[in-house]
Amino acid sequence: MLTAADEWHVHQTPEPIAVAGTDRNFYDRSYFGAFDPQSGLMVAAAFGMYPHLNVADAHLTVVLGGVQHAVHASKTLHSDRATLRVGPVAIEVVEPLRCLRVTVDETDGVAAELTVTGTHFPIEEPRFVYRIGPRTFMDYTRLSQGCTVDGWVSVDGERHVLGAGAFALRDRSWGIRPTGAPDPQPHLPPRAPQFAWLWTPVRLPGRTIFWHLNADAAGRPWNTRATICPDRAGEEEHVHAHGVMTPVLEPGTRWVAGATLTIAADDGTDLELTYEPRAHLEMQGLGYRHPSWSHGLAHGELEVARETIDLTAPDPGALHRWHRQLLCDVTAVDRAAETTERGTGILEHLVIGPYAPLGLG
Repeated sequence: MLTAADEWHVHQTPEPIAVAGTDRNFYDRSYFGAFDPQSGLMVAAAFGMYPHLNVADAHLTVVLGGVQHAVHASKTLHSDRATLRVGPVAIEVVEPLRCLRVTVDETDGVAAELTVTGTHFPIEEPRFVYRIGPRTFMDYTRLSQGCTVDGWVSVDGERHVLGAGAFALRDRSWGIRPTGAPDPQPHLPPRAPQFAWLWTPVRLPGRTIFWHLNADAAGRPWNTRATICPDRAGEEEHVHAHGVMTPVLEPGTRWVAGATLTIAADDGTDLELTYEPRAHLEMQGLGYRHPSWSHGLAHGELEVARETIDLTAPDPGALHRWHRQLLCDVTAVDRAAETTERGTGILEHLVIGPYAPLGLG
């Protein structure tokens, strides 16, 4: 099945680009986040292709004053992996691995144009491989990058500019993880769902710090890494580190209310970072565990919708509302140099099922 993507010299197998191995759950996905520490404005976009489901979807979500506005779009892919557009949402690769542009045509009062430019070469995180018994549940690669942002978002006629003072993040991941309709065949022997995820990129003067953790029910990491990326750092100039986070939950919930992260780096850097949340967004606004706009679900040839989420009316019992990103003020104390810096970070978290470090059963 030949498509326009086959003109690019990027093949990794003897198959056309339309064929991505044999697993129905193969996906290829982009995330963008832009944040204004002064106003608390949070903007995020996502774009995903699911070649074997023949579906592509995209989302924009904006947090303003306790209300989250979202645009969701889904289309039949028709094996076209060369067109980075789903309805009103489009991605332009201005300069690979450095500069990308996201545009959202006006949709029920919401529109955006954001250009993100990397402040360092992207980091390649350790390959995420997780099996439940003999079955592969996840197997993917992800890159992450701190960025500057230039552009705007408009909601119901009010335009908000993102530029000086704002910062951005992006990631790209591809491989295998659950997409589309759930597999009806249960795992044997039966096993209750369990997943623990923390991701905490922080923008400090002159550098971006990344730390993430996937852990089992006992808190044992199965994927984790800390990396310090100085501005303009090339691939060989990233500083590798080890990190340990101590989160605190809002009482009676699985939502993080604050955290402390210690970073011990190969170059001797010894940091203690304290996170103080000021705003949050729900990742369902980007399709994550959304009841009807979850990644890879079929919506026909093209469907587009706007949604509003009231963040002041949380529901701790609703699984699709557990996955959050917190916009945080971050205080970073360098214990070796005895200095203190102020920065801004994102603390993304999702904990499903038992997780002993937080007392969750």
